[in-house]
Amino acid sequence: MNEPLKNQGYPQQPEESHSSLIQRAMQAFDRGQFVPPSTPADLVPPSLTPQGFAPQSAPPVQPQAPTQAYAPAPIVAPVAPPPQYGGHVYGEQAAHTPQFAPQQPAYAPAAPAPSFHRINHQRLALEGFAVPGGAANAQVEEFRIVKRQLLEQVEDLRRQGAGVEAQAILVTSALPEEGKTFVAINLAMSIAAEKDSEVVLVDLDMARSSVLSTLGLPSGPGLVDAIADPRIDVRDLVIKTDLGGLSVLPGGRPTASDAEYLASARAKAVLARLVEGHPNRVVVFDTPPVLAAALAVEVAKLSAQTVLVVKAEKTSGSAVQDAAGLLSAGCPNVQALLNGVQFSPSGRRFGTYHNYRG
Repeated sequence: MNEPLKNQGYPQQPEESHSSLIQRAMQAFDRGQFVPPSTPADLVPPSLTPQGFAPQSAPPVQPQAPTQAYAPAPIVAPVAPPPQYGGHVYGEQAAHTPQFAPQQPAYAPAAPAPSFHRINHQRLALEGFAVPGGAANAQVEEFRIVKRQLLEQVEDLRRQGAGVEAQAILVTSALPEEGKTFVAINLAMSIAAEKDSEVVLVDLDMARSSVLSTLGLPSGPGLVDAIADPRIDVRDLVIKTDLGGLSVLPGGRPTASDAEYLASARAKAVLARLVEGHPNRVVVFDTPPVLAAALAVEVAKLSAQTVLVVKAEKTSGSAVQDAAGLLSAGCPNVQALLNGVQFSPSGRRFGTYHNYRG
């Protein structure tokens, strides 16, 4: 017969007593030495406190060295790209630009404006102008002779101390349609071909502006504007061309007082400003006809030499005398140039030598 369960090592049933449930549980499991975690005394009811048991305070906690917590990298908010010019960053954002911010491509600088204006050399040659570098012909040789005489006079007058007028040449005519603009342009281009000279062609026939239109140049403020307004520097109004040595100066906007402006003392000061620093610069004026407007007579006073263009078989002798008389009052050196001649009494034929075979 089996042994009672109490003989197999199981704990004996405790006898009934009037002790608390906690005390009987501790005695059954032999837990008299158990130390419960510290509990504030005021939270334990007196009826539940075992005999001889007192709550103990928790042992002091040893301070531990602080450990460095992992901190994620800060997130940089996207910012607008700072202004850039030529690949460089400027402004306050230059020092705070994130390294990862992509550089914006810099804008390519605008192409600079051309420093000169192109003229149509081929068209001028077809229209009969003596373009430098073109084929030698009678007309080219004739203007070479004319310009050589004029340039020699310029040098003589400069040595004599004639002033700024020595560098000025007036080209005009007695009446319209005599070819004065044609002569002025050809003379200017021939002087521009010189190795030691430069020329400024002034278009003072402002009612037509034939010089500007023939060369294909833009109109704008010019000589009269610089005379009327002291704030304007006449040198800023000069138009350079791709023909080396040739520049053009517009006359400006026509007014009712053009002749009076050119007769003023300031006109000579502006002319001096135009040739200042350019001892080899020659100024060629193209003006309205003498018998059609008074402006040519006033410009003659600013010029040491005047070329009076006379159209062959058209201009009357009386018109030539009247025009020459008016011009000589201001310019003592007036020379006539016969234009449109179909033959030469001396039998000269310029330009034929280059094609001569003999």
